[in-house]
Amino acid sequence: MSKPPSRMKLAVLTSGGDSAGMNAVVRAVVKAGILKGCETWVVREGYEGLVRGNQEGHKVEKETSPSHREVHIKDEGFIHNLRFGDGELLKDGTSDHPTGRTLKGRYIVRVGWDDVRGWFGVGGTLCGTARSAAFRTPEGRLQAAHNLIKEGIDALVVCGGDGSLTGADVFRAEWPTYVNTLREKGDITPAQAENYAHLKIVGLVGSIDNDMSMTDMTIGGPTALHRICEAIDNIETTAFSHSRAFVVEVMGRHCGWLALLAGVSSGADFIFIPERPPEADSWEDEMCKMIQRHREMGKRKTIVIVAEGAQDKHLNPIRAETVKDVLTDRLGLDTRVTTLGHVQRGGRPCAYDRIMASTAPDCPTLQGVEAVNALLESTPETPSYMIGISGGEITRVPLMEAVAMTRSVSEAIAAKDFDKAMSLRDPEFREALEGFYATSEVHEQPRLPHHTVSCCLHADLHLGVDPSSQRMRIAIMHVGAPAGGMNAATRAAVRYCIRQGHKPFAIHNGFTGLLDGEVNALSWLGVDNWMTRGGSELGTNRKLPDVDLGSVAAKMQQYNFHGLLMIGGFEAFSALLILEEARKSYPAFNIPMAHLPATISNNVPMTEFSLGSDTSLNALVDACDAIKQSASASRNRVFVVETQGGKCGYLATMGALATGACIVYSPERGINLNMLRDDVKYLKKRYSLDIKGKAEGRLVLRSEVSSNVYTTKMITDMYKEEGGKLFDSRSASLGHTLQGGIPSPLDRSRAVRLALKCMTFMEGHHIELLKQSGTSKRAPPESAAVITIQGSSVQWVPVREMVNHADMENRRGTDEPWRGVAELVEALVARPQILGDKEKEKEAAAIANVLGPLGGK
Repeated sequence: MSKPPSRMKLAVLTSGGDSAGMNAVVRAVVKAGILKGCETWVVREGYEGLVRGNQEGHKVEKETSPSHREVHIKDEGFIHNLRFGDGELLKDGTSDHPTGRTLKGRYIVRVGWDDVRGWFGVGGTLCGTARSAAFRTPEGRLQAAHNLIKEGIDALVVCGGDGSLTGADVFRAEWPTYVNTLREKGDITPAQAENYAHLKIVGLVGSIDNDMSMTDMTIGGPTALHRICEAIDNIETTAFSHSRAFVVEVMGRHCGWLALLAGVSSGADFIFIPERPPEADSWEDEMCKMIQRHREMGKRKTIVIVAEGAQDKHLNPIRAETVKDVLTDRLGLDTRVTTLGHVQRGGRPCAYDRIMASTAPDCPTLQGVEAVNALLESTPETPSYMIGISGGEITRVPLMEAVAMTRSVSEAIAAKDFDKAMSLRDPEFREALEGFYATSEVHEQPRLPHHTVSCCLHADLHLGVDPSSQRMRIAIMHVGAPAGGMNAATRAAVRYCIRQGHKPFAIHNGFTGLLDGEVNALSWLGVDNWMTRGGSELGTNRKLPDVDLGSVAAKMQQYNFHGLLMIGGFEAFSALLILEEARKSYPAFNIPMAHLPATISNNVPMTEFSLGSDTSLNALVDACDAIKQSASASRNRVFVVETQGGKCGYLATMGALATGACIVYSPERGINLNMLRDDVKYLKKRYSLDIKGKAEGRLVLRSEVSSNVYTTKMITDMYKEEGGKLFDSRSASLGHTLQGGIPSPLDRSRAVRLALKCMTFMEGHHIELLKQSGTSKRAPPESAAVITIQGSSVQWVPVREMVNHADMENRRGTDEPWRGVAELVEALVARPQILGDKEKEKEAAAIANVLGPLGGK
């Protein structure tokens, strides 16, 4: 009896349409596979490459690999998988190399650790993808099975959409039939038939439409949204200049996620999505009525976004050109059409896609590791799994269940059951649609607040309360340092207030401005262009209310505020705590008060995301990509990049993961001499393993206050001195560039979602206060709270409770879920394997706890 392979051999392929982040997925799977003791391969040109195989290319595999095999350190297993010589060919797409190596005739290519280096920030898919007619036939799948068995591959990771993943599951189900056929034909031996009787398959979802069910986000969706919003931001300037209307067509044949989130993030006037067509018999009338009202208010620009699969409630297609003709003929608007097309697929992956392709954004577990684990644990009885993200956690769900649920949305739309189609989308999708209506519609008469009270409290709270008294005077203030999304949140809050009949007031320059009387009412049109503006239109500073608590209370009473929304970071949290504790002495503070976290440091306790953190991460990624080009051009240079973040290392840590940095220093971990000694040792060994003359530049990220002694300059000088002839070093301080720029689409959409929840929170508690008898109202502790994102849900945390989870001295939380990412950064550069020291056993064990046990099957 033949023995099974000594270790699993896995191949990864990308199929269907390309999406940003696919290269990061391949990189993550390859590295996870090697860490697990597997042989790793990539399949060029998707399923077409499986059918073509290596019929013409086997002789190349027998060539001697590069000189790295002469390098010996303790971990021979890792060094054996360092590289196999085809990394440059795959990355450059040249197929040929001056040494004579070629990819011609080779579609199933073995890769090592360094062969996928540098793939992280590249858009598209370097493996290539193709629609394969041959693989759709039994004959083609038979040939694909033969090619995999010839190479000894028994596991397959597929990154693609529902069609690609369905094809993978069909291939796996039919596999035993193909094995029997190949054995009967004599194409494989009985021993091969026994060893490869079962094909292991797992799917990772790569789709710009974000249309796969049972996962919160698909790889490539956030980057496509970035491309769309960048285009619309540019279009808006010319639309405003010429007072024009623009109709923008975006992708989304069966899913309106891109059109919806682009509409929310850009402040569009009207959107058309497949899941929720206009309710009126004539969508033309509904759209024109809305846009005409905007124009009558004085709005100079009009943006309408149309998903390519948009249709009316009778399933008649709605085309961008048709929308343009309606706006021109009925409203007399100078209208243009912009079809973004494949621009949406292109460009470098955004920070969120890079992080998501490796790990859940707030869960230190590699998606690639989970994919490899699913393969290692696969049996003929277990289903094919899809690796996704749900509630911030990596999930493993039966692939065909996810595909079936995804297709049920299209079936519901085809059956005109739009309510069912919406119910099959995740709650955040539905909230985004409600948020778009709340911030884009203008009603002739304000709605009464009790229409939305059910969003946060019981639906019957308004009973017994005079409707006119539900109208509120709501103060909005920015506190702390500026962050992307502050203005977007303010815009959403103002629009909602006006829609409901409340009066929104801006407090300029924080509590100092309140004391100086810098308060004015805000209008619907006055905040129209705030969605894309960075910084703080209201002005902000770090002053807390205890600068003069009595005067603050007097001003609050003078303006008769019924609610206070503070948008900011740890200072806003501290200010809310001060105001809540002062309620017993100052009746003016007995009003609903909400804190919406907004800080690039992401240091507010108990929330996984603060507004501005995604914008800052993208600014960091852009800067580091440029710096890494310089470092790589110099071949042997290490750049020590200093980031902001205060005493919270979120920005540096997640930035290191998103940029592929090899070392990260954060305040939470600190810096000591032993750490620096090992870092130098690691860098020396890592550079000694590079091909001579082709060493690559590397990044080290240091949070600004990681240490008062081991400064960025000191570390840079030390690297330069210790690097000798192997490498030198330079430093770069990004400073306040990380606070500026146009907010990212994710920060904008989150701003709208959270701001509207803050409004309904204050409405509900305002009604509760109105129901109290007497003139002295006592607001309960839960009416002063911080809105937090925890997994996939939004939770209100009373500020008193928040203190129990805060490190007040260091201005950060005590149990942030991202802290384990620092170990992942080191795992992704094989630090324990390269160092190979007994002193690193404890560190390697900590990483193993995150990654799971290493070794073969």
